[in-house]
Amino acid sequence: MVKFSRQLEAQLIPEWKDAFVNYRQLKKNVKKIKLSHSSSIVTSSPPPDSSDNRRMIPSAIDNLFSFFFQRHNHRRRHTSNLVDDDLEQFQMELVNSREQEVKNFFEKLEKELEKVNRFYEAKEADFIERGDVLEKQLRILIDLKRILHDRRQRFRKTLNNTSSSDAEDSVSNFSESATENEDPEGPADDIVAALERNGVTFINSSARSKAKKGGKPRTTSMRIDIPPTNPTKTISAVTSMIWEDVVNSSGKSPKKEGGDYITRKKIQCAEKMIRGAFVELYRGLGLLNTYKKILKKFDKVSGQQESVSYLRKVRRSHFASSDKVVRLGDEVEITFTKHFASNDRKKAMKFLRPHQSKESHSVTFFVGLFTGCFVSLFLMYAILAHLAGIFSASNGGLDYIEVSYPIFSVFSLLSLHIFLYGCNLYAWRETRINHNFIFEFSPNTALKSRDAFLISAVLMTVVISAMVVHIFFLSTVISIHHIRFLPGVLLLIMTFLLFSPFNIFYRSTRFCFLRVIRNIILSPFYRVLMVDFFMADQLTSQIPLMRHMEFTACLFMAGGFQTNSYNTCSNDQYFKIISYIISFLPYWWRAMQCLRRYMEEGYDLNHIANAGKYISAMVSAAARLKYALNPTPFWLIVVVATSSAATMYQCYWDFVKDWGFFSNSSKNRFLRDDLILKNKTIYYVSIIINLVLRLAWIQTITSTNLGQVEHRLVEFLLASLEVIRRGHWNYYRLENEHLNNVGKFRAVKAVPLPFREIDSDD
Repeated sequence: MVKFSRQLEAQLIPEWKDAFVNYRQLKKNVKKIKLSHSSSIVTSSPPPDSSDNRRMIPSAIDNLFSFFFQRHNHRRRHTSNLVDDDLEQFQMELVNSREQEVKNFFEKLEKELEKVNRFYEAKEADFIERGDVLEKQLRILIDLKRILHDRRQRFRKTLNNTSSSDAEDSVSNFSESATENEDPEGPADDIVAALERNGVTFINSSARSKAKKGGKPRTTSMRIDIPPTNPTKTISAVTSMIWEDVVNSSGKSPKKEGGDYITRKKIQCAEKMIRGAFVELYRGLGLLNTYKKILKKFDKVSGQQESVSYLRKVRRSHFASSDKVVRLGDEVEITFTKHFASNDRKKAMKFLRPHQSKESHSVTFFVGLFTGCFVSLFLMYAILAHLAGIFSASNGGLDYIEVSYPIFSVFSLLSLHIFLYGCNLYAWRETRINHNFIFEFSPNTALKSRDAFLISAVLMTVVISAMVVHIFFLSTVISIHHIRFLPGVLLLIMTFLLFSPFNIFYRSTRFCFLRVIRNIILSPFYRVLMVDFFMADQLTSQIPLMRHMEFTACLFMAGGFQTNSYNTCSNDQYFKIISYIISFLPYWWRAMQCLRRYMEEGYDLNHIANAGKYISAMVSAAARLKYALNPTPFWLIVVVATSSAATMYQCYWDFVKDWGFFSNSSKNRFLRDDLILKNKTIYYVSIIINLVLRLAWIQTITSTNLGQVEHRLVEFLLASLEVIRRGHWNYYRLENEHLNNVGKFRAVKAVPLPFREIDSDD
């Protein structure tokens, strides 16, 4: 049977860890009580005679409490009465000690119970308030859908009663004509016009009567009676996705569509937001219910009556007796099933309780299979390359490495990055860092560590197979002209697989990746989520990969593979300009994301400072590129100055902002207060590794004389080290983010709602 401590550790919500009972500390107190209780039992046994007493005391008690008997070494020479007095005094001390331990235990238990009740009551109140808000939002949504349905019905009737020649005029004048025939208290068509412009305004009865008394004519606003929670506030329907209005209205005339297209899209967006909010509310209620279930444990200590009475107190406490969470969960199930699942409970449960897919052992099998294939093929490639002398400059190796190296290095660096991401996933899972919640990934479709290892192994097996075939035909007397196109064909196949719409090879993950890349490229026009800037940071470590992709695309389109001439692109002026732009793009995207967050998150200057870090990286990269073209002492000084400043800036941000280290008031020297890893030495080693790998740019300005082949190999090694540094950085970045969530007890995503309350004056 699994121990309760392990059950508790496995089931507790990581973000609410501090709100659970400190079971380990209480267990230590229990052990102290047990120890004093067992000692009391030993000493309370009535001795048969004095000689037995003398034998029992040193054997059973002296070993545990030698400090007491050191003052009584003469007891063996005294009479049995003196020994009995000593024994009685010692028993009294044991009883008093035991009572004090029990008192301390119950005091700590009382504090833990108070902490649990306080947290549970606060979370319960939050969820109940959220439920009330969602109920109001749902009522607004239902009213809006009813209005739209009525409007479409009236629009169809108008079209049927209008001749075809006057249909267009009827569409444009529909709202006005319908309004004149509407009952003042009934739904008016011009509500839709308000929807098309900026949403729907709902006001209460008093506001409506005041408007009527003011003598205002019936204009383009629809009034719906919704009792507000605060008389001074009204509810206004607003959508945060302003860009949808621009996209949906561009090229489409609202008059020709009757205004129905934009309105319907807004309502669909609102419905999706409310549905997601209900799902998150239900998930939060489930977590709180789990919290309630596993918070009960008071082990048998000594059979005291206090434990029974205390258990009664625990059962009467709020977290154990309240059933509001259960009832609210049932109400959410009924509401969601009725309004979002067409009364199909099975369909509703797919949203509310998504099935957790189990890890298949076949994935592990294929990981091992493809890993073995990769190792075998790599050894074969090394042997063929050595026998053919393909890396020798005098044997045509220069042409081979300049043409084939870029495309093969692209897949190698990509595979290494995916492998390190798999290591991150494994480490996050083992240390209970909720990465799916932080990235807002669905647990059903999110990659697991073995999936990442499988993708990496398959990718490298395919790449090394192509390399073996390529080098085999290049080094034999058999001349196959089109074999030179093999690296480019491999790139096309992988690109097609990435964009393939078919449900093969982790389609949900591929589409999520493409969606994130789109958001990054179009920064700052998209709202920045955690996964967006996390992926943008990964791109800043893959600049060599992006430059190799650009070189390969140029070489393939310019026919360089056919002539085996790498000078086709490397000496082209436009190619150099594009190559420089690609070197700056990841830093530019990341800086734009920081500016977008600065605008959205209350003008926090930390985001401006973070953008400055990427601008400094762009300046240092520009200086190094200029030095590579014009290696003069002046540009060497500029490179050293800009790169050193950028490195210090980046290291400060890594250690202080992203990792949360070097806190002045931390109890852990140079670290933060809360650490997930128990061995603090790992953190200090990580700081040194990150600093050393940040200084890899020094090699680019050294005057080491290397051949072209050796230069390419060193370049690949440095690019690999930067990818390794980024994979190493990933763990601590998410650890810090997770601890921030723990500090704020954030275990459920806060879904924005489409309708918000504003002051009536606004």
